[in-house]
Amino acid sequence: QVQLVESGGGSVQPGGSLRLSCAASGRIFRIRAMGWYRQAPGNERELVATITDGGSTNYIESVKGRFTISRDNAKNTVYLQMNSLKPEDSAVYYCHTEVYTSALSRLESWGQGTQVTVSS
Repeated sequence: QVQLVESGGGSVQPGGSLRLSCAASGRIFRIRAMGWYRQAPGNERELVATITDGGSTNYIESVKGRFTISRDNAKNTVYLQMNSLKPEDSAVYYCHTEVYTSALSRLESWGQGTQVTVSS
């Protein structure tokens, strides 16, 4: 089993910043990919950003230049720095990981979600 604990959500005004964190713990052999998804009311969950264990990153177009994903492999933690936030960024943000619990056993895990609200 792998547990993900998220933190850093909250309420900010447009143009503000927030930093999300997600720490993984449990039976971890290797974390291949870590990422953030979000889901706003009435919408499907969408991928926001991902980062591989090699450091390759991927972002949805709407957050490019504003959000930065990073990870600390020693701490099994992924971060999402969100700048220049817009009201349309408001959503519940979920951490997602692709973890190998052994050399051959792969597991996908989700965090509990953290609310981000951008409003004046």
